Amino acid sequence: MKIPHILRNWSLPIAMISGAAAYFLYTALPMPEGTDNLVSSVISVVQPALIFAMLFVTFCKVRFKELKPQRWHLGLLAFQLIPFIAFSLMLALSHGMPQGTRVLVESAMMCLLCPTATAAAVITAKLGGDSASLVSYTIQINMAVAIVAPLFLAFSHPVEGLTLGGSFLVIMGKVFPLLLLPLICASLVRRFAPGVHGWLVTKGKNLPFYLWLVALALAIAVTTRAIVHARISLLVMVGIAAVSLFCCLLQFYAGRRIGARHGETVTGGQALGQKNTVFAIWFAYTFLTPVTAIAGGFYSVWHNLVNTWQLYKLRTKR
Repeated sequence: MKIPHILRNWSLPIAMISGAAAYFLYTALPMPEGTDNLVSSVISVVQPALIFAMLFVTFCKVRFKELKPQRWHLGLLAFQLIPFIAFSLMLALSHGMPQGTRVLVESAMMCLLCPTATAAAVITAKLGGDSASLVSYTIQINMAVAIVAPLFLAFSHPVEGLTLGGSFLVIMGKVFPLLLLPLICASLVRRFAPGVHGWLVTKGKNLPFYLWLVALALAIAVTTRAIVHARISLLVMVGIAAVSLFCCLLQFYAGRRIGARHGETVTGGQALGQKNTVFAIWFAYTFLTPVTAIAGGFYSVWHNLVNTWQLYKLRTKR
């Protein structure tokens, strides 16, 4: 098998391995003092920029009129929101819960509530799903998280200095630039620069996938750093990894089952299973605990392994 063919077929695991290897290589090299802060600053700019560009090109293929809420989206919303609400109330009422158990419950809460990945439309298109329907659900779940999360976390895990309205604005500030703004920009380009729009749709159709591979490598590097520097016992870390794996597989399965009833098996699975883990890690640091953020890191590994397997199965069917 030729090397270009291998790189194309196994691009996801190669990007994941490259991200982890890049972190360990960086830590092994003698770096000047202050380099860590500089690298973190660069990543904090480059990562959102990659996601924005990827979504912008993807949204050029989607029209506003195609972003219609579907009835089966209600099933997905219920699957994400109801368990989160139940866990939040349980934590609010269980004052004597052991800290280790509480961390696992909060990890499950975050993995279930976390919105659909902004990159999910790219993989959904690769797998033959409906990108427009997935983008519609992505917008819905992000808005739902911005409303529901502050309301119930105010009881189960209040954050000092953040009011209900303040929490809503903080979440929307995180969601809007990387979700709605690319969609608006894509609509403006379609309207006022049809030549550029046509080139992006035809010549640049694979660009979102390549941008996502770079973003994925960066995300795995950040995830590796978070796991390596986590100050928790091995038992708790294994527990968080197991909880995130269970939530990942459960959501892919449930999403595919819900979507299958309406001819949207692939789209349903990606909508529930593929998560915005960058958001999850930020959400945990902001509203829960740094330890819980590890669950988002592990989930990033699991859902990309599932995507790798799905793409492999698709290739073997051709």
